[in-house]
Amino acid sequence: MANKYKKTMNLPKTKFSMRASLAQNEPARLKDWEDNGVYELLLKKNEGHEKFVLHDGPPYANGPIHLGHAMNKISKDMINRYKAMRGYLTPYVPGWDCHGQPIEHKVEEQLGTEKFNQLPKEKIREICRKEAVSQVDTQRQGFKRLGVLGEWDNPYLTYVNDYDATDIEIFKAIYDKGAIYRGRKPVHWCSHCHTALAEAEIEYSDEVSPAIFVRFEMTTVPAGLEAYEGNLWVDIWTTTPWTLPADDAVILHPEASYVAVVVDGRCEILAEALVERDCAKFGYDSYELARTASGEVWRMTGEELCHNRYKQPIFGDQGVEGEFIYADYVTLEDGTGIVHTAPGHGVDDYNAGMRFNIPIVMPVDDDGRFYKGDKIGTGGPWSGMEVNEANPKIIEWLRERDVLILHEDITHSYPHCWRCKQPVIFRATNQWFVSMDETGLRKQALDALDHVRFYPAHSVKRIGSMVEQRPDWCISRQRSWGVPIPAFTCQDCGETVVNDDTLDDVIRLFREKGSDAWFTDDPKEYLGEHCVCPKCGSHELKANQDILDVWWDSGVSHTAVCKHRDYLQFPADMYLEGSDQHRGWFMSSLMTSVGAYGVAPYKSVVSQGFTLDGQGRKMSKSLGNTIDPNKVCDTRGADIVRLWVSSVDTSVDVACDEQILDRVADAYRRFRNTLRFLLGELEGQFDLATDGLAFEELTAYDKLNLARMCQVHDQVTEAYEGYRFNVVYRTLYDYVVTELSNGYLNATKDRMYCSAAGSKERRSAQTTWSYLLSMLVHDLQPILAYTTDEVMAYLPESLREGQRYAALLDWFEAPLDRAGYERYLGAYEAMLEARNAFTKAYDKALEAGTIEEKTTQAARAELTVPHDAFEALSGVEGLDLGEAFVCSDVCLHEGEELACECLPAEGHKCERCWNWREVGEDGLCERCREAVAETE
Repeated sequence: MANKYKKTMNLPKTKFSMRASLAQNEPARLKDWEDNGVYELLLKKNEGHEKFVLHDGPPYANGPIHLGHAMNKISKDMINRYKAMRGYLTPYVPGWDCHGQPIEHKVEEQLGTEKFNQLPKEKIREICRKEAVSQVDTQRQGFKRLGVLGEWDNPYLTYVNDYDATDIEIFKAIYDKGAIYRGRKPVHWCSHCHTALAEAEIEYSDEVSPAIFVRFEMTTVPAGLEAYEGNLWVDIWTTTPWTLPADDAVILHPEASYVAVVVDGRCEILAEALVERDCAKFGYDSYELARTASGEVWRMTGEELCHNRYKQPIFGDQGVEGEFIYADYVTLEDGTGIVHTAPGHGVDDYNAGMRFNIPIVMPVDDDGRFYKGDKIGTGGPWSGMEVNEANPKIIEWLRERDVLILHEDITHSYPHCWRCKQPVIFRATNQWFVSMDETGLRKQALDALDHVRFYPAHSVKRIGSMVEQRPDWCISRQRSWGVPIPAFTCQDCGETVVNDDTLDDVIRLFREKGSDAWFTDDPKEYLGEHCVCPKCGSHELKANQDILDVWWDSGVSHTAVCKHRDYLQFPADMYLEGSDQHRGWFMSSLMTSVGAYGVAPYKSVVSQGFTLDGQGRKMSKSLGNTIDPNKVCDTRGADIVRLWVSSVDTSVDVACDEQILDRVADAYRRFRNTLRFLLGELEGQFDLATDGLAFEELTAYDKLNLARMCQVHDQVTEAYEGYRFNVVYRTLYDYVVTELSNGYLNATKDRMYCSAAGSKERRSAQTTWSYLLSMLVHDLQPILAYTTDEVMAYLPESLREGQRYAALLDWFEAPLDRAGYERYLGAYEAMLEARNAFTKAYDKALEAGTIEEKTTQAARAELTVPHDAFEALSGVEGLDLGEAFVCSDVCLHEGEELACECLPAEGHKCERCWNWREVGEDGLCERCREAVAETE
């Protein structure tokens, strides 16, 4: 720019800093939000409006926040901020899951197992409570730093008295319907943590297990095999040799065909489909199929073989026998098509056994060790051993008796405890269960899901299949830190005492004193006249020591929070959590809500994936690939984390590492620079309300771009409505970088800088820029919470809507509706295609030397476009394609296809604006001469 004219130019001026310094500036802005109650102001602003309640799923109060936490809370905040801008009342109550094994396990690690086991229950609970409280505040500060607005000073905590009482309220409601019962059946059992586990508390990882094939001696003879009596066997396969002492049956598929092979004088039964493969595996080089007396190959189905008997492989010498039964889950893919069954060590085996009245044998104690002794089901060289230690002993015992056919190690997926990471076992114990079918809970839950909207839509299939397949819910845990199951045992007759009167007493007690009273007070003190066994009349009642499953605890938040806080509502409008919560919190909330009220606790469910490193690996401290959101806030700023969340498809697993954050930071700079560029010609100079032009008065080029802006805003709105934040991000990013920075803003800065300050053409551009600035601030506010709030101080008055904080803005109202802007989109798209053709032609002309000066302003274009594009472009009166292309002139022609020839500009270069035009003796074009005159 020629120095002598610089003072006559309208050069950008704004106090909005180019350097964001987010890490340094955001904490002060956050303090301002807290000091002035921005969250409360937001609620007050929309008071009386329709509510939108996004119910917060409680993270465990266990350690600092991680990137998954950040993605979760930021997603919720983006939704709430958007909904608030749309006029909804958006109360948001964050919560924490403070009970259960995670915290108790951490306390045990801190104290050491020996000392921990010596402490009385009430002391353990005291320490656990302190640990939970400290962790809640650590996480709370992390979440607040991310810019998440909410009721942080009054969150819900699952250990407070009212919440404890709510646990029992829901227990009572479901118990009264007959769906809760006490029974002895197999559950996942953690021998290290000494507690039952629900499916949601199980993780799967590979384990090497000893797979063995064993022949069991038969004591009955199926019809047709009488010739082999006394030397007849059934071949089984198992990957858990340690369960053989609890063997009670073998299971066959009811419709599968079974035959017998004769080898070395023995006759062994197995599935016909597996004979060839198994005999090769067993080394049976010479075998033949057993035949009946009539000479036909002997065959029977699993159903036909049912009720035959065999000598139990471990305790058969003591007269113990097992029975043939059948079940559909037996496959012909592995083994022999016949599986050994220990109903005490597996849910499927238990269910199959129940159908055939097979007894349960349980030789394993709480520590996962075989009981010592010589009664049926105990004894042997593995007596007192841990079950996995006993495997080689049992295998050797079988080998010595010549009943072991084959031993091979296999690697397979095996369940592990989610906290201690140790393998679990299936073990039949006395537990409390919620029946899925006794009162129709399964069907009711599936029906309720039909009325819930899921994002993504296909995720309903996941939770639906889990509901269809899940066994009865084991809700009892053998731990200390949690809400006790409100039952009593009569010390005289053993009767379990649970009824409406005792439950009402317990609810009152917990609401008054909390659940600690259960473990420290005498039940007689609060049961009063109800402290009596209904069976024998005894008053000697002992309080049950089991606690409720932590998923029950968090699951009843729909009542403890959404129902008990009258400014919320039930059902909640939305639950949003990771996809693992389909079997966790989504599931337990569904079951407790449907069980108590017959409806789902949520109207919509958003599920998200997990955070991975840049190589797609799970983040872990051992790999050194974690991203700490606290550190990112301290170095880059929370808005970078928020922008990253918006940039990824959270419905699937998402990647993050420092290189990815570098790219996000670059995108942030693009957004910030665009906001600053717009402010440079508006701040203190132009206010849309007083200085803006009506749409009809705008230049044709401004009209096209304003129409496109309205379309972009509609696309952003639609993406927000579908909770597709990555579409919001991609739409705005592509628009800002491709169409604004490299297009419209670059083209109109000439008008902004060089036209007379108050000229109509400049005011037209300022009007359009004002709409652009307002749209970007509004559309980015849910994402860039800190930055858009920073912009508010520099916005023209009318764009601030009378607000100080960006969070209090209403949703942007576009100046054109769909019908209004769509009539310009054809011309806009044709203009973009034509500009691309010009850019290519200019590059060729520059390379060929046709254009000597390296600026598009030194060029003119001969542009040919097809008929439709010609009609669209020529139909916009006054459209200056030269301005759009940033060249001296464009001559438009109609032709068969798009083509552009780039030629040297005519005229001379204006010394002030550098455009090639007709200039006077003073070296200025007419526009610049008039603009200079106004400044003199």
